[in-house]
Amino acid sequence: MPSTLTAVSYGQTLSPAALDKVRTVLADHGYRIASERVENHPGFDAAILELGSLNPSGTSEAQYAARLTRLRTALADAAEDGVSTAVVPDSLRQAGRKFIIMDVDSTLIQQEVIELLAAHAGTEAEVAKVTEAAMRGELDFAESLHHRVATLAGLPESVLAEVGAKIKMSVGAERLVTEAKAAGHVVCAVSGGFSQILAPLAERLGLDHALANDLEIIDGVLTGKVSGAVVDRAAKAVQLRAWSAEAGISETATMALGDGANDLDMMAAAALGVAFNAKPAVRAVADAQINIPNLDVALALANI
Repeated sequence: MPSTLTAVSYGQTLSPAALDKVRTVLADHGYRIASERVENHPGFDAAILELGSLNPSGTSEAQYAARLTRLRTALADAAEDGVSTAVVPDSLRQAGRKFIIMDVDSTLIQQEVIELLAAHAGTEAEVAKVTEAAMRGELDFAESLHHRVATLAGLPESVLAEVGAKIKMSVGAERLVTEAKAAGHVVCAVSGGFSQILAPLAERLGLDHALANDLEIIDGVLTGKVSGAVVDRAAKAVQLRAWSAEAGISETATMALGDGANDLDMMAAAALGVAFNAKPAVRAVADAQINIPNLDVALALANI
């Protein structure tokens, strides 16, 4: 249980009025600002408000968690348009080595790969509709994946290279990976998408680990099936725990970023679960939100 926290307010612009609201909410909830500074980053500004010790003697873990939840809710309710405030445990911000894990589709990259593949099969509209429902948490992910992949049956394997060439990285994604790796941190990606797309991307970025579903291919043709167990929300949380343990990094120094319901278990397992331009159901339960299309914000949150 961390003893100190840092409030990080960020937006493409930060007005004095917006920061005054943050200070008021912190004071109303009994938090003392020990130090404050403003940082300028590519595409956004961030105010770093380091808070004093927040664990009175005798505070239980449940009481601490409830207090933190109340603070995060109050900050979200008071936020001005375009400004968000994350409350980040110093166990993450001050860790010598941190563990960062990201979803891929609509997080690390801008697109949904299944929809790019479906465009080749003439099923893009159907697949997009199912994807949206799954990411909102309205459908079982594994069931929805099998349904969507079935529409790809008969496509030649060559479409994978065509789709891979169309991938667009999210703004700040490459800088996030590069700077985190250069500072000695561990960066991974786990996806409900497909290894045939993620593997070359992970190699190019130099990710420490990457996992996704395997599309079954027989005689150079997609069969409309996936091989092996589906990478679902439970599997993502398992990989966070396994890979961080393998790296010798405490779960108190982990950050997970995602946009859909399939990322919720992973986000809950991390010290800081970040909703990146996410569905409402995901934003509602995330520890922090990035509501601008810029992964550079994650560097500011994790103090990298």
